Amino acid sequence: MSLPLDFDTNALHEGDRLHSAEWLETNGLGGWASSTIAGAHTRRYHGLLVAALRPPGARMVMLSKLEETLLCSGASYDLGCNQYPGSVSPCGQQYIEHFSLRPFPTWRYRAGPIALEKQVGALHGENTTVVSYRLTEAPAPVELLLRPFAAVRDYHTLQHANNDVRREAPFADGLLTLQCYNGTPPIYINVPGARFDYAPYWYYHFQYSEEQARGLDFDEDLFSHGVLRVTLEPGQTLGVIVSLDSPTGRDPAALLAKESARRDAVVLDAGFKGELEQQLVRAADQFIVRRGDSGHTIIAGYHWFTDWGRDTMIALPGLCLATKRFAEAKEILRAFAKVESEGMLPNNFPDAGGAPAYNSADSTLWFFVAIRAYLNATGDEAFVRDELLPVLEDILLWHDRGTRYHIHCGDDGLLFAGEPGVQLTWMDAKVGDWVVTPRIGQPVEINALWYNALVILSELRAKFGQPGGEALANRALAVKDRFVETFWNSKLGYLFDVVNGRDRDPSLRPNQLFALSLPHELLSQSQALSVFKAIEQKLLTPVGLRSLAPNLPGYRPHYEGGVHSRDGAYHQGTVWGWLLGPYLTALVRLRGASGRERAKALVQNLSAKLGQNGLGTLSEIYDGDSPFTPRGCIAQAWSVGEILRVCRDDLGE
Repeated sequence: MSLPLDFDTNALHEGDRLHSAEWLETNGLGGWASSTIAGAHTRRYHGLLVAALRPPGARMVMLSKLEETLLCSGASYDLGCNQYPGSVSPCGQQYIEHFSLRPFPTWRYRAGPIALEKQVGALHGENTTVVSYRLTEAPAPVELLLRPFAAVRDYHTLQHANNDVRREAPFADGLLTLQCYNGTPPIYINVPGARFDYAPYWYYHFQYSEEQARGLDFDEDLFSHGVLRVTLEPGQTLGVIVSLDSPTGRDPAALLAKESARRDAVVLDAGFKGELEQQLVRAADQFIVRRGDSGHTIIAGYHWFTDWGRDTMIALPGLCLATKRFAEAKEILRAFAKVESEGMLPNNFPDAGGAPAYNSADSTLWFFVAIRAYLNATGDEAFVRDELLPVLEDILLWHDRGTRYHIHCGDDGLLFAGEPGVQLTWMDAKVGDWVVTPRIGQPVEINALWYNALVILSELRAKFGQPGGEALANRALAVKDRFVETFWNSKLGYLFDVVNGRDRDPSLRPNQLFALSLPHELLSQSQALSVFKAIEQKLLTPVGLRSLAPNLPGYRPHYEGGVHSRDGAYHQGTVWGWLLGPYLTALVRLRGASGRERAKALVQNLSAKLGQNGLGTLSEIYDGDSPFTPRGCIAQAWSVGEILRVCRDDLGE
């Protein structure tokens, strides 16, 4: 099956893909370049240079865009595209005759007698974007005009006209330097052979339709200092560097070639043979970024997430281990081990820096699963024994004695978590003081993870000759028995979602799937098949699992509207792509060879999604009802990671 990564004119107009499909170039620091194929920004997060000043955080939209105009033989062609109130101007999307994602986002424009090819690539390890223009056809020399639009703002905010902007624009030898505000880094724009027409103006009311649909501010003003002009001969290539570092002396073509070779090496080293799997390896590369001056972490999703403990531990086996990026996996595990506090791993790290938040009951338990996967993949016993095992022992002690948010092991051996006003499981939507799915008590997946954590720690104790391995294994068996007694709903034939004393929530949600898919299962064969049947009948879609069965009260089939509406639907029926991973694992376990063939088909069917929302990657969520429209982040780490994990571990790809 050929992947939908190349689009001709007809394909670009299907479903208005020009304005709905988004490309993403990441730089390994947490920054990126991104927009729609048309070039009209639809999000506040779109920009040609979005920099991470303190990787992976402190992100700023520095340069919003370079808008191109072609002048030839008295004719003028504007290639740009912007949404303004009531109009689109200019309408450069009409000149796009082909778009491709290989090896970088690549456009082919045909404007009158002129054919121009453009590529955009973000360089790994630096806040730099390279734009390459190649004049492939023209009856005469063509003058290319490039107008930079600066934003220079936090990526969550919008810019508006103000008197603080610095209008100075030093220019010499093709290098334009813009330091738009005091205290912000300069933007370097290098256009070899260019002239510069200084003409500083505010441009008003750029409108971002996705922000409007999300019920957020969507109107922005951008500042332009003038226009860069350069003449191109037919067949000539021009490389433009946009960077926070001085580009003097750098060769744009060589930079793109080096970056392309790096990405090819990532794919080659992973060892996958299938076209889909190889593209997912490229997508996986986008999430593995630097944290601080050294070390790595995993970005949960683009464009607005940073690194989250839960997402990192779930995604790590697929993003790092299945792709054989063992060194990065080790750095990530080490980094999170160092910030364990009171037996807990951070839920997330604030964008602006400062102390991490620890409001998660499951991030820490997924840590055990990730460590087990790392050890199995690498055989790195010394690291696990000397650096990670002591952390796991401390986690157990804290969970036994009790830690934050009433997280503790109860007299029945199961794990209790939660207090009013706090969201602790992956179903963590909260609007103001409203916790949409509080799940206080004993959540089913938390206790499936708890059982696995106990077994994994008992195995590590035995492996490394530590005392207490057998005793902990026996304790785990008791927890397994108690789990079945507590959660098995014999009337419905599946598991309760949350138990809190006599209160038992029978809602059919995907959380019980982890009793089947984690390394150590908890149910008998007949119980597992009964649970699996319920999940297949009510929750399974081609792109993931619904978060709530559609026949239940509160089911929300569409994730749309303002913050209150969207968060109210987030875990009330919305389909989550990452849940397809544990479903496929359970499918193979329960149905053997036939399950494996079915799983392979489901994975390959995801190919079509690579050409929808986030091009070449997998989205965070989808609507609960057909046609399962992509929503949320256009690129999500655990959506990609879980498919790669399944391909490597369960399908033998």
